[in-house]
Amino acid sequence: MTSLLAQIIAWLNVPLNAAGELLNVFVAQVPGWVSITVISAIVGVVLLVMWKYTSNQDAIGRVKDKIKANLLAMRLFKDSISVTLKAQGGVFRGAVGLLFHAVRPLLVVLVPVCLIMAQMALWYQARPLMQGEEALVTMQLNGDVDSAWPDVNIASMPTADVTIDQTRVFSQRQLYWKIKARENGLKNIVFRVDNERVEKELAVGAGFMRVSLKRPGWHWLDIFENPSEKPFGPDSVVQSISVEYPDRVSRTSGTNWWIFYFFAASVVFGFIFKPFLNVKI
Repeated sequence: MTSLLAQIIAWLNVPLNAAGELLNVFVAQVPGWVSITVISAIVGVVLLVMWKYTSNQDAIGRVKDKIKANLLAMRLFKDSISVTLKAQGGVFRGAVGLLFHAVRPLLVVLVPVCLIMAQMALWYQARPLMQGEEALVTMQLNGDVDSAWPDVNIASMPTADVTIDQTRVFSQRQLYWKIKARENGLKNIVFRVDNERVEKELAVGAGFMRVSLKRPGWHWLDIFENPSEKPFGPDSVVQSISVEYPDRVSRTSGTNWWIFYFFAASVVFGFIFKPFLNVKI
C-alpha cells in the first residue's frame, strides 16, 4: 500500500512540476510578495468554486437561516430565560451542522491544497545559493550498519567546487561534502555510485528559482514533500540526497512565513469573491 501511494504521488508530481516550471517564468520576474499574493488569490478563488460544487449549498443555507433566526430571537426575547436558552441551543446545533456540512468539501480540497503547497515550497521555503556561499551536501544510503559501502565520488559539478571532500558517518550510513557555489545556474551534481550515475539538482543564483532541498527516496511522504526531482527507487543503493540551502528572509514570501501568508491571503480573497460567486460557507 505504501509503495502504491508513493507511485501515485510520483505520477501526480509530473504534471504539477510541468505547470510549476511554466509559472516559474512569472515568479522569477516579480517581487516575492507579488507572486505569492497572485498565487494565493487564484488558489483562493479556485478552492471557493470547488467548495461550492462539493458542498450541499441548500443545506448550508437552511442552517445559516436557522442560526440567524435564533440570534434574532435572543435579541428580541432577551428577558425570557427559556427562549434565550432554547435559542442558544439552536445556535450551537447550527454551528455543529455547519461543521458537518464542511467535512466533505474540506476532504476534497485537502489533497490539491497540499500538492500546491509542496510546489510553492520550491520557491519560497529556501533560496538558491549565491556565488561564494557554502552548503552541505548529504547522501543517505540504504541498508543497515553492517552493509557494504559502495564506491562513491562526485563526477561533475558545473556550478560549484568541493571545499571539504567526502566524509562518512558509518553509524548513519551517510556521506557529506561541503561545496562552494561558483557560478549561477540550475545544474546537476553528478555522482558515481559504483558504476551507476546518480544526479542531484543544485540551484545557484539570485532572486527566485525552484529550489529542491532533497531528492527523495521511495516513501510517499518524502516524495510528497520533495516533488521536484525523480525519487530513488525502492531498491536503489542511494536513499536520498539533500542540499542545505539558506533560508529566504521575508515576512510574506520567506522561509515558513510564506505558509501563513498564503493561507491568510487565500481566505481573504475567498471572502472577497464569495458574494460574486454566490457561495455559502
